[in-house]
Amino acid sequence: MSGTSLDGVDAALVDLSQATPRLVETQYQPYPQKLKDALLALHQAAHNELHQAQLVANQLAREYADATRHLLKKAGVEATQVQAIGCHGQTIRHRPEHGYTIQLNNPALLAELAGIHVVSDFRARDIAAGGQGAPLVPAFHDKVLRHTSIHRIILNIGGIANITDLPAARPTLGFDTGPGNLLMDAWITLHQGKPYDKDGAWAATGRAIPELLQKLLAEPFFTTPPPKSTGRDLFNLNWLSAQLSGKETPADVQATLLALTGDSIADAVTHFCVGAEEVYLCGGGAHNGALIAHLQRALPQCRIQKTETLGIAADWMEAIAFAWLAQQTMHLRPGNLPAVTGARHAAVLGAIYPA
Repeated sequence: MSGTSLDGVDAALVDLSQATPRLVETQYQPYPQKLKDALLALHQAAHNELHQAQLVANQLAREYADATRHLLKKAGVEATQVQAIGCHGQTIRHRPEHGYTIQLNNPALLAELAGIHVVSDFRARDIAAGGQGAPLVPAFHDKVLRHTSIHRIILNIGGIANITDLPAARPTLGFDTGPGNLLMDAWITLHQGKPYDKDGAWAATGRAIPELLQKLLAEPFFTTPPPKSTGRDLFNLNWLSAQLSGKETPADVQATLLALTGDSIADAVTHFCVGAEEVYLCGGGAHNGALIAHLQRALPQCRIQKTETLGIAADWMEAIAFAWLAQQTMHLRPGNLPAVTGARHAAVLGAIYPA
């Protein structure tokens, strides 16, 4: 898995032979700065971008293959013992309203380098069926983490934040709530050269600006009812800059961005997940103490914990989920939830590239 945060590759070796997935081994590899810069550049139209995108896709496949080699070496497992690699690829465009989404990858090259079947391009089939193509992980949450009597929410705070709503007596819903870490990461990188605001420490030195927060929350995406999904196409530094007067102190803007993430999540829970009792956190934002404290104040009716409480490591939830989605594809079973994505029907997701 390589997500919107553009920090690197999460590789997870997962045993799916039992009802509860077992995480066998993990490997994290940060992106080289040159690759991260190239990916960020590809989010905007530019000269010769098709050529550049293909070169980056090849590099990503090599990064994925290298992560796979290290992962299997750590686990003492041979490539021949692995049924398939589920590889999401790196999103550079997500425009379901125009009928497409682009996740850069070269799965044929990855299959060649790794010697393992590869399942990739998960989102396109759902979009072809009229869906958003995202989020897809709620189908995994529905299968593994639903409780028979407790209304749970699984909250993934990556670059974009998304919710899986698991009410005990109603169908599962899921949707993107808006920015997770994306804007906070971009702002601290711009002003301090750091990749992220560890534990929300810099945000804690500032004060949220109420007028700015309200301007940001006025973005129509936040009040649009699900199904919905978003990404860097909407939420980026240009979007933020258009709302700034230029007189704000950087730390206060960072505090406001933290409040934006927290308030947009809390508003989504309040309006679209009525009756929620428990919130389980995963993704990088699960380690941001200032953000979690903000969420707990905004959602006093909910118990907030990390997904470790449920037996799944917060940092590896999405990688495990895409292993499960790959298994669904290999067995020609649907991987989407139409109630989540808005697709007309359930569909087998992804394309298989044999080794």
